[in-house]
Amino acid sequence: MAHNHSHVHIHKHEVQGKNLVYSIVLNLIITIAQIIGGIISGSLALISDALHNFSDVLSLGFSLIAHKLSRKKATENLTFGYKRAELIAAFVNASTLVIVAFILIYGAIGRFLHPKPIESSLVIWLALLGIIVNGLSVLFLQKDAEHNINMKSAYLHLLTDMMASVAVLVGGLLMKFFGWFWVDSVMTIAIAIYLIVVGIKLLIESTKMLMLFTPENIDIKELVEEVHKIVGVNKLHHVHVWNLNDDEVHLEAHLDCSEDIKMSEFNLLLEKVEQVLFEQFHINHINIQPEFKKEEESKDTIVQD
Repeated sequence: MAHNHSHVHIHKHEVQGKNLVYSIVLNLIITIAQIIGGIISGSLALISDALHNFSDVLSLGFSLIAHKLSRKKATENLTFGYKRAELIAAFVNASTLVIVAFILIYGAIGRFLHPKPIESSLVIWLALLGIIVNGLSVLFLQKDAEHNINMKSAYLHLLTDMMASVAVLVGGLLMKFFGWFWVDSVMTIAIAIYLIVVGIKLLIESTKMLMLFTPENIDIKELVEEVHKIVGVNKLHHVHVWNLNDDEVHLEAHLDCSEDIKMSEFNLLLEKVEQVLFEQFHINHINIQPEFKKEEESKDTIVQD
């Protein structure tokens, strides 16, 4: 049985890997500064922020490697190339966000039960430095994050870092002017909770893509109904739709034709199907198996193994 396979080529945003390099360098600088400052000042919030920044350095590095791999061409042994590398990077980055958050909560509870005096002035200045550095990094990746889940995971790491630095700054000011050293632990826990919320959301999103779930914006039943409106189509079944990565949405299916047509005629029918799938559902990679009165268990079942 022949298969008809097509790509719909669209203009896509070109992700800039160099922006990741800039962010890595900036975050490495602030990480070293915060670790030294946290030890000198005795601030757990500052050390926790540095730990988060260091996880960002690792995550950004992983994102950069994944970005480079995803640009490699497919081979006979790697027919999809490394296009899913960025999904793996997003999954790992989201996981580290959650893990780091629980580490911070554990340390904050211990410090809350046994508070220590903190050199608040140093905390304030380093928090300001963190806001500036992470703010620049966020600006570098903001546009790319709108088009790529790998960049989105890196962007969220940096955005939460910037917010963490703001929280540390507020805590430092309260400690300096009111002597509320317990605020350091409270701010740490607040940072951690936000990391968990953001991390889990991204973890779910990347997991769904890795597990080849149907994209949330696509209703399979609606898709089939629209294809069935095309003259010449009898049944669309054995339908599978998934994200290969952020740019490619794939569909494979069996198409039972209403008449026993020639392949040249089927090609014209396929063009109409492709147009509907692309324009209405943004599916740009289509693999259709043509059929005519082929004996099967049930063509009324849309999704089958």
